Amino acid sequence: MTRRTTALSASVALAAALALAGCSSDGGKPELKVSGAYMPQPVTDMAGGFLTIENAGDTADKLTSVTSPLSDDVTMHETKNQKMQMVKAFDIPANGELKLARGGNHLMFMELKKKPKQGEKVSVELHFEKADPITVELPVEATNHNPQQH
Repeated sequence: MTRRTTALSASVALAAALALAGCSSDGGKPELKVSGAYMPQPVTDMAGGFLTIENAGDTADKLTSVTSPLSDDVTMHETKNQKMQMVKAFDIPANGELKLARGGNHLMFMELKKKPKQGEKVSVELHFEKADPITVELPVEATNHNPQQH
């Protein structure tokens, strides 16, 4: 009887350890979803891009780069104390969001290959530290478009 109880206890302990291993934070992936994406119609050979990345997962991630057929030079900028500076990555917290908005953090498209017009869409690919890339279509809005003011 003791041998059977010991074997059963060992089996339960092993099953619990395997179940916990499946739930470890190393195995978890960020669950990213993009919303509110847009680009104001550019008036020069550069443009801004804005969007929100929601992370419903228990694992944080980072937006590490952005590519687009519109420009070979797409950079990420943060705004601190009303000064814009380029950054290498943006943090996307677990169960949180990264908001790129006018007057704050944003994407910059330099040396545009063409100036997209209002009503068109600009394709971008977002690259992350952990998650797979996400392709997003940014609708081109009026030059003064700002959804925060609506």
